[in-house]
Amino acid sequence: MLYIWNIQEIINATLQKHNLDILCEFDNQLSAPMSYNVSTRTIKFNYLKVNGYKAKVNYKLRESDENLIKLLLYHEIGYYLDFKKNKHDVRTLLYGEDIEKEELMRVIEKNAWQYGRTLVPHDLLDSYDLLQELEQSSQSS
Repeated sequence: MLYIWNIQEIINATLQKHNLDILCEFDNQLSAPMSYNVSTRTIKFNYLKVNGYKAKVNYKLRESDENLIKLLLYHEIGYYLDFKKNKHDVRTLLYGEDIEKEELMRVIEKNAWQYGRTLVPHDLLDSYDLLQELEQSSQSS
């Protein structure tokens, strides 16, 4: 089992390695394993959800706990990079029609995976791509 301090240490070390100005917080109310908040430039994680997710996907990925956290983190960093490079009109998410919201979310999600991939170490690229496939297939079902 990964504990809060383990996860936080991996996240902070990775953020520092890439010289990224992103905060990290634990949030036991979070409904996902990790999430990026563009307003506060914060990556939040729920260690119980992280451990549940690890049990759900790691039989296919076969990565160490540390590498799994990094894979999740690189995707979240992808959101940071996307919002830094593209000025999405987030008002669409609040006030737009359902079809507009869905389209913007698809663009943001696609970008997050692509931008996150640019930071993934070479030895983790196959696992990152597999994680993306697993995520996309679970969202479409």
